[in-house]
Amino acid sequence: MAISPLIPAALANLFKKPATRLYPHEVREPFARTRGSITMREAECIFCGICQNKCPSKAITVVRAEKTWQVDQLRCLACMRCVEVCPKKCIEARSARPAPYGSDRAGSVEKKTGPAAPPTAPAK
Repeated sequence: MAISPLIPAALANLFKKPATRLYPHEVREPFARTRGSITMREAECIFCGICQNKCPSKAITVVRAEKTWQVDQLRCLACMRCVEVCPKKCIEARSARPAPYGSDRAGSVEKKTGPAAPPTAPAK
């Protein structure tokens, strides 16, 4: 039988540390040059739309009339082109990755300034 070569490997694995982490409880620190996600300081944004035009994956949507912007984190390539071209430097790169999708959020981050807008239901 072919089981006998597997026995030493199985016994050796009993005394080794696990090869993986217990993710929700043990989160790895991001590496020094990790590209995580983008954030925007809304108070400084002039809603010019340059970031939207330069985004290669079209993950950013800016509506100048309503003074809103939206980032679809599932489409974002983390190329940080928007950070480079922002004239007001109000877009920043964070090394932390966004929260996992599958809870209440549908994968996009929306920021609004001005009058409060009614809450919208998450996309299903």
